[in-house]
Amino acid sequence: MIRDLKPMFLVSPKIISFFEIFSPIAIGAITLGPIVISKEPLSDSVKNHETIHYQQYIELFFIGFIILYLSFWIINLLRGMKGPEAYFNIPFEKEAYYNDANMEYLKDRKRYAWVKFVF
Repeated sequence: MIRDLKPMFLVSPKIISFFEIFSPIAIGAITLGPIVISKEPLSDSVKNHETIHYQQYIELFFIGFIILYLSFWIINLLRGMKGPEAYFNIPFEKEAYYNDANMEYLKDRKRYAWVKFVF
């Protein structure tokens, strides 16, 4: 079943350092399609957070996630939010942060659950 798919986890501080050049926050891990790249081995809650992003990627056919993610971030900046605030107010991040400690969340997660965090 699609909801049971998990990303691959890769530890690579050098790759994370590259992405931090463009990021408004310090990056511990980043989901890029089916791969999660991190600075160091991840806790279960961070793995869960990044797996929520992976499921968001799947439901938006990967490219849709990227387009919407950047669009939400830019809209938040245009609304006057600073970098970190704009990041934390992206609906994808809200869903993932709100549910990352719930290790059962992905078992019952409804498709497009991030939509409830848009407004």
